[in-house]
Amino acid sequence: MTEHTKVDHSSDNLDDTMPSTPGPTVLEKSKPRNAKMAANKVECNACPVLCQITEGRTGACDRWGNVDGVLTRIDPVVIMRRPVGPPAPSALEAASPEQQADVGSVALAEDPETDLFVSGVGSGTTYPDYKPAPFIVSSKANGVDMVTVVTEGIFSYCSFKVKIDTDRYLGPEQSNIRHKGEIVGHVTTAEYGSQMLSLGGVHHLTGGSKKEGRVTCDMMMALGNKQAVELSIDGGAQLVVQAGKAPIVDGVEEKRMRVGCGSAAIGIFAKQWFGHADEVVVVDDHITGVLTEHQAGRCLDIPPSGIKMKGRKSTPGRYFQVANPGNGWGGTDISDPLSIIEGFDPEVAKPGLRLLITSTTGEHAEYFELDDALQPQRKPMPEPLQKTVDRIGENCEPSLASVLFLGGAGGSLRAGVTENPIWLTNSIKKALVNVTCGGAPAYIWAGGGITVMVDVMRMPDNSFGYVPTPAIVAPIEFSMKLEDYERLGGHIGDVQSISEVLAKANHRIINWVDPASPWPIAGKPVLG
Repeated sequence: MTEHTKVDHSSDNLDDTMPSTPGPTVLEKSKPRNAKMAANKVECNACPVLCQITEGRTGACDRWGNVDGVLTRIDPVVIMRRPVGPPAPSALEAASPEQQADVGSVALAEDPETDLFVSGVGSGTTYPDYKPAPFIVSSKANGVDMVTVVTEGIFSYCSFKVKIDTDRYLGPEQSNIRHKGEIVGHVTTAEYGSQMLSLGGVHHLTGGSKKEGRVTCDMMMALGNKQAVELSIDGGAQLVVQAGKAPIVDGVEEKRMRVGCGSAAIGIFAKQWFGHADEVVVVDDHITGVLTEHQAGRCLDIPPSGIKMKGRKSTPGRYFQVANPGNGWGGTDISDPLSIIEGFDPEVAKPGLRLLITSTTGEHAEYFELDDALQPQRKPMPEPLQKTVDRIGENCEPSLASVLFLGGAGGSLRAGVTENPIWLTNSIKKALVNVTCGGAPAYIWAGGGITVMVDVMRMPDNSFGYVPTPAIVAPIEFSMKLEDYERLGGHIGDVQSISEVLAKANHRIINWVDPASPWPIAGKPVLG
């Protein structure tokens, strides 16, 4: 991305970027603020950069262009079609391969008022905020008149929260995360089997150098658009993160998310180990479990083994800090599992004692028997114990990187919905308004304002854009009953039907992204 201020962008052939669907979205021909601006240029007011765009070119964001002297939204607005059931076999047989791919695994909806949803993707923005949202669309749900206010928000106050399913050590909490050498976020808390990252945010977008802001914006847009992003953590790992894909940690693709901590694994599998091992240690960076000391072992009347563990004993059978964090067994830095065992009490332990040591994912496991000197000796894994280790692996979910967009919908965006934005906020808190992002259900954070969080995997591809201030552009929709929209002071005079949108707006129709998501104007899963 290149910094631009009141300048042309480099799209030499605007026609190539114009979709074939009818009616490009246009704004009024903008009035030049600068009397010296050439007559063949228009000033774009879709964001604070105010690009001056020559005819046939686009602005710095590639989203707005000068078409015959008129400021025009280049990308089509994305309209989503509700699937209603399996497709008719005859329809698939008659379709070309391309059409079959579009039809997918569901039949196509028929009624625009009930089965089409105008999303914010490609809709345009309310900036400079004195005007209504680009699309205020009427529809019906179960015979009720509905309205959806559709726009793209320009978000400076936004970030991505990334959940990395891994036992491997990524880096200390609060460590800086870098992309292309620039700080773009930080490591936050570790959760159960996952490490959380916070990426982006207003301080990285606008509070540092211009380069930091541009790199942060590039990274955020790629991440939101489900692309792979390379990250490095100060004092920690090198990562490749992509929404919905397995994370790559220091060049190794993760396979499994742990079944639980070491203590939880003891509780889950104690019965299956009973009778096949005299002691089991489940190695974990946080809580290492020891079967005979654990309450699960006591309930099964498994006698003490005399094992002496390193680390800090918490409660019976639970040990903290048996090793340092790392990429070895159970997210520790060990490669030899015996290194966390100090020895065995000769008053308790007996020669021939059967010892299984495994990690929380089952990726590492070894079997030992004590010799006459009470020293563990490696032995082939007995089949019954191998089955339990395999069972641990079976219970580990696939490791994924999950990417959630988090943004604050400010007063300027809300002005595109109503002349009194607080009424919109209050209506959302009272559950009178359903908020979605690209049609995907959004979680509204408690407290003041409209702070939304959404899983990017439930959104259409390429839902996110940018403006070179820099800031992220993201779709957002507010759906409600028509009578409630009137009550909150909405822009009733700007309501249009979906049929009008189809006839006038540059658009493209795609099938609903996630059948498990509720249809925004009905509140029910589209196939449920």
